[in-house]
Amino acid sequence: MSAAAPSLTPRQIERRFLLGLGRAAGGAVVFSLPVLMTMEMWSLGAGMDRLRLLALVAALLPLLVALSHFIGFEETDGWLDDLRDGLVAFAVGFVVSAVILSLFGLIEPRMSFDEIMGAIVIETVPASIGAAVAQGQFGQPDEADHAHDRAAGYWGELVFMATGALFLSFSVAPTEEVDLIAAEMTPFHMLLLALVSIAALHLVVYMLRFSGQESADPEGAPGWSVFLRYTLAGYAVALIVCAGLMWAFGRFDDLGAVAAVRLLVVLGFPAAIGAAFARLIV
Repeated sequence: MSAAAPSLTPRQIERRFLLGLGRAAGGAVVFSLPVLMTMEMWSLGAGMDRLRLLALVAALLPLLVALSHFIGFEETDGWLDDLRDGLVAFAVGFVVSAVILSLFGLIEPRMSFDEIMGAIVIETVPASIGAAVAQGQFGQPDEADHAHDRAAGYWGELVFMATGALFLSFSVAPTEEVDLIAAEMTPFHMLLLALVSIAALHLVVYMLRFSGQESADPEGAPGWSVFLRYTLAGYAVALIVCAGLMWAFGRFDDLGAVAAVRLLVVLGFPAAIGAAFARLIV
């Protein structure tokens, strides 16, 4: 969290700190509950390859730092503050996940420490994202918040897209339904679904123009430029997020290239929708 202004009293500083943590915890609960109540996730973390779980966390932390920079639960003054807030968001997500899993009776004394930590860490992914974007979800809008959002620019928009894609695809990636859908698809269905995913992303963000997304369309930029730099780039980001998740969850293991592409295209659909609605999600 950012350093407070010199005019604030110690009591005001403490109050701002506690309010920030409260918003972060609230965001963590909202973002993580669908995953915390999904059966596949209960066992995934416990049995997941630890190197892949570590890689997932390593990829998550830079995303949390970037989210803190653009729309964190506290305004920040520099990248050191963003790094600190990113780590705080992860810690809040970890604690919230541990508490809720314990309340659900999904963490028991008979479980090993490794199983418990794995179950908590995997749930920390969506929870920490919710903690990081809590300012946008639960903070009181003011001119500073709007200025903070407008400073995001092109790379900030891609960060938001990656966050939306990760959030919406995370709970779907480990389910068997993805395999069942992919198995039923013909090459024609795969192509059509990919085109629909791209079209949905473009229509939602740049033609329907939801509130808060106008900055994504640079003034005077030709349509083809917006399509290439935002829509196709956003779909590529969504697919990269999906590929990373499927690899981390071991869903690509023992699969041929065609089967892996089928899974990627299927998961790419909710990821693209998440990327399209990223400004509403984060």
